[in-house]
Amino acid sequence: MSDITATTVTADGVAVNHAARVKSIYYIRTSTAGSLVLKDGGASGTTLLTLTVPATEAGEDESNTLTIPSDGIRFSTNVYVDVTNVSSVTLFHA
Repeated sequence: MSDITATTVTADGVAVNHAARVKSIYYIRTSTAGSLVLKDGGASGTTLLTLTVPATEAGEDESNTLTIPSDGIRFSTNVYVDVTNVSSVTLFHA
């Protein structure tokens, strides 16, 4: 039995409101380059992951998946997501 759950966000905010390990990220990028930042401890918390997100073709959205090796990234407080020109982020976490 797996203890993996998924949470989807479409704007900046706390995606997981407890300690967690992020194992994988699925996101949808837009036609404008942007970024996806994961922080431990809210908006002013410690940045644990920063992804530069390239633009897609004009007028198109494209999905991408990032699998994090080993046990994933450990967040001791919560998982805060800060998105710029990313329309949706799904975190797979335990």
